[in-house]
Amino acid sequence: MSNPILKKLGFSDNDRVVVFHADDIGMCHASVAAYADLWGNSPLSSAATMVPCAWFPETARLVRDQADADMGVHLTLTSEWDGMRWGAISTGDMATGLFDAEGYFYRDSASVQEHANVEAVKVELRAQIERAKAAGIDFTHIDSHMGSILHPRYLSLYVELGFAFGVPAMVVRQTVEQLGWWGIEGKSAEKIIQYTQQIEQRGMPVFDEIHGMPLEGHFEDDERLAYANDILDTIPAGLHYFIIHPSIDTPEIRAIAPDWRARVGDYRLFMSEEWRKAVEARGVRVIGMKALRDKMNN
Repeated sequence: MSNPILKKLGFSDNDRVVVFHADDIGMCHASVAAYADLWGNSPLSSAATMVPCAWFPETARLVRDQADADMGVHLTLTSEWDGMRWGAISTGDMATGLFDAEGYFYRDSASVQEHANVEAVKVELRAQIERAKAAGIDFTHIDSHMGSILHPRYLSLYVELGFAFGVPAMVVRQTVEQLGWWGIEGKSAEKIIQYTQQIEQRGMPVFDEIHGMPLEGHFEDDERLAYANDILDTIPAGLHYFIIHPSIDTPEIRAIAPDWRARVGDYRLFMSEEWRKAVEARGVRVIGMKALRDKMNN
């Protein structure tokens, strides 16, 4: 079955439509600098910022100065690094279940999903969206840092926030088998599949597949280019989400993230002329989340 959003966007059922998306903007200065270089100079067509993080204000300043910006809110409930931490902007109450023993967000999504109160999550996510709006970002969508919200406990409140603010909440069509990889099985998996169908009928765009450059290990430039090319060579017709985590190479990102080589590799890949030519040669249709937001509301 073809994705109904393709026709609304003016594409055919045979088109391979891709959003090239940059996560974690504002997590550190290196991510902001990478975004500044990439936007308008690469196939990158969308990005999302982490509101609770230290470099969010600089991200907002940069976006306000970009007439064609396509920036979403990377809704954040986890704080995964050892040397740099962040927490909720809506509360400091440990009883909400949002915080670990050190007073920051949990380091992993499973802990959030086990402990965080649903109402507290809703309040925090709305606070992050409202802060982005107050900072002057004409945000195009919402999505989830480390996938912590894409869980039966929180999925509906996440999607309803998208409807409330008139923006897509990034959701990917999943099979029972795929949900099982995330530890979601049985009736919970069936409910998510049914819910996805329902929100699509209500006008929420749903992606057919999600892809991303790996953060594990280290690839040389030519190996990373080959990996990315293989993704584009094998994706079928439909709407696709292609995630990168770009950063420039600085002492800061090396100190923060054990996977800094992959993040710098994403930046180098998207800045390369070889990758720009590869995208053009493979005939994929590149769009941003802004296009999805506009069609969702028309």
